[in-house]
Amino acid sequence: MRLKGGLYHVTQIKLCYNSNRIEGSRLTEDQTRYIFETNTIDIPDGETANVDDIVETVNHFAAFDYLLTVSDKPLSEEIIKEFHRILKTGTSDSRKEWFKVGDYKIKPNVVGDTKTTAPAKVQETIAKLLISYNAKPTAAFEDIVDFHHQFERIHPFQDGNGRVGRLIIFKECLKNDITPFIIDEEHKLFYYRGLKEFEHTPGYLLDTCRSAQDVYAEFINYFEGTGRQLP
Repeated sequence: MRLKGGLYHVTQIKLCYNSNRIEGSRLTEDQTRYIFETNTIDIPDGETANVDDIVETVNHFAAFDYLLTVSDKPLSEEIIKEFHRILKTGTSDSRKEWFKVGDYKIKPNVVGDTKTTAPAKVQETIAKLLISYNAKPTAAFEDIVDFHHQFERIHPFQDGNGRVGRLIIFKECLKNDITPFIIDEEHKLFYYRGLKEFEHTPGYLLDTCRSAQDVYAEFINYFEGTGRQLP
């Protein structure tokens, strides 16, 4: 319903704030809420705001709306690329000739100190990942988390991979009737450790995601009228 003051409202703000903050945005949660609710931004005297942070915040709201329209569709390259196109349109990155908005990277990149899939192999690797993932009649929670890990290891875009990946998580949880979740930026070090150690210790990332799932379940319970307090 996209009801003001409801679960949609809260999800838009918290998913956008936390996902962008993990990637270095300096906007506060209150500023994110202000942008969503009023389409303006409150900047304290003497402070400044990064224009890209603002643009990517507005874009993230649009990307989540797009997510809702495709939540019941099989995950595809078209959907993944559209998430990226929406997120990065109008940013300073989009004005760079070598930066491909809505398309795969053409320059190598790394995650921390870990090499990612070479640009020439991204298309093939993503296609294989999607074939394997979509072959499952129903994706389980563990399948979605595993997909996220593999997607982030590929790192198919020049920038914006984490945000696209977390939108995919939310979409696939909705599609498979699994309680979705939002990785809190306060837990980003646990999240990063989980991604880095997943092949050897998948429990790190799975436990971080389950903890986030518990928090989102409390939001659902509140808005279903149980009377519980918001977390």
